[in-house]
Amino acid sequence: CHAGSDLLFGSEIKAIFEDPVVERQIDINALNCFLRLNYVPAPYTMVRGIEKLAPGHVMQWTDGQTRSHAYWQPPTEIRPRTLEDAKEELDRLLRDSVREHLISDVPVGIWLSGGIDSSTIVHYASDIASGRLKTFSITFHGRSFDESRYIAAVSKRYETDHVELDLNEGLDLPSAIEQFAYYSDDPCADAGALPVWFLAEMSRRDVTVALSGEGADELFGGYITYIADRYARWFRSVPANIRARGLELLRRWPVSDEKISLEYKLKRFVHGSFMPPDDAHVFWAGTFSEDEKQRLFLKSERHALTGLFDRLESGPELARHLRFDRQYYLPDDILCKVDRMSMAHSLEVRPPFLDHRICEFAESLPIQLKIRGSSLKFILRELMKDKLPPAILRRSKTGFDIPAHEWLRGRLKPLLLDVLTEECVKGTGLFRWKEVETLVKDHLERRANSGYHLWGLMILFLWMKKWKIQSPSTPPEYEVSPSPETVSSLT
Repeated sequence: CHAGSDLLFGSEIKAIFEDPVVERQIDINALNCFLRLNYVPAPYTMVRGIEKLAPGHVMQWTDGQTRSHAYWQPPTEIRPRTLEDAKEELDRLLRDSVREHLISDVPVGIWLSGGIDSSTIVHYASDIASGRLKTFSITFHGRSFDESRYIAAVSKRYETDHVELDLNEGLDLPSAIEQFAYYSDDPCADAGALPVWFLAEMSRRDVTVALSGEGADELFGGYITYIADRYARWFRSVPANIRARGLELLRRWPVSDEKISLEYKLKRFVHGSFMPPDDAHVFWAGTFSEDEKQRLFLKSERHALTGLFDRLESGPELARHLRFDRQYYLPDDILCKVDRMSMAHSLEVRPPFLDHRICEFAESLPIQLKIRGSSLKFILRELMKDKLPPAILRRSKTGFDIPAHEWLRGRLKPLLLDVLTEECVKGTGLFRWKEVETLVKDHLERRANSGYHLWGLMILFLWMKKWKIQSPSTPPEYEVSPSPETVSSLT
């Protein structure tokens, strides 16, 4: 951040806020990206005039001018290999990386989700560690979000000393969510931050360092959106009027609170088929479509994401989308979320998959060794098929998430209605109140599942309130108060 002739810098935005000369105004470009992506991609931050340095980059400041450039990037040359050769190399790289990440003079544990990524870390660590491994998990017993049976299978196989916490118990969720605003320099609408918060808090009681499985999805192609990218190529050949009729019929399907339900996937997929491929990829992973953002956001820009894709090297569509997720989603959502939530509890989290040698190896792999047919992370599954319990290998990717649709109609409803008031929404000068009101009412009355849309807006408003962030047109005092009719209609 430039302050006159001075350069202000820090590892956190809150450090820069200590200088009273810094204006706390929202960056409209960043907010446009946030509403589409659920996070703020580098070099933007949500505060105008403050930029963040992208991973693998260095900045030079000379005579009041700044210049940044990459000091490390993975090679882009594809190296043809047989599956067996690639498996052998990945096995060696993972073993070496886990061994190095286990080195510590303080207690070390492993975050175990029951998916193939964290289970792979447990497998290699069990071969290397001298004592019994300590593993930690968050569960949602009795729901489609619950992964406890997979977690139990891995813990039993490797005889770990396992600790878990169920988020259906009487935990103070609103208090934790409000604390995000302090520890999240930029707002992040990834609802997985909530279980990560409690996972870090629980882990810190026993260990100081935790290994995790972050990075495998981005390196080896683990997201269902990549399958959607492929299927959409032929689905777009179906006449638009037929697809539109299909979408209309799907919208009559009752909404479901299940995790990534078939209803949710089909509606999103067909809706995305009307978009250009890059836009559809973002939509399938995010929340608001461009048209939804245009209706909601008073300062919407249609081409806010174009520059992000323009910075990527040209190549096949699927390879570009993998690269987009590695360059933006991984550092600015996944790693940022884990880092902020864990360091809030003084816990260091280490992701062995993101060793630079594994990153370079993954970048050099042909796409066929990452995604083959409908099999995601193909090479990792092939490597681990004789090592992990079969149930872990058969299960599909679900993500580390919360039942946002259900909770925002239940245990988090009071917080939602307290944050997204007419006074707050109109006071920012950023959003159309009627659109926000409709979004809330349709969700509460089960006409639509807008839990993740509302989660993102709620996190944004909590963050703005905590750090007293103004929009360029925000008045110093808010004059509008919600009418009794509005309050009663929402409650």
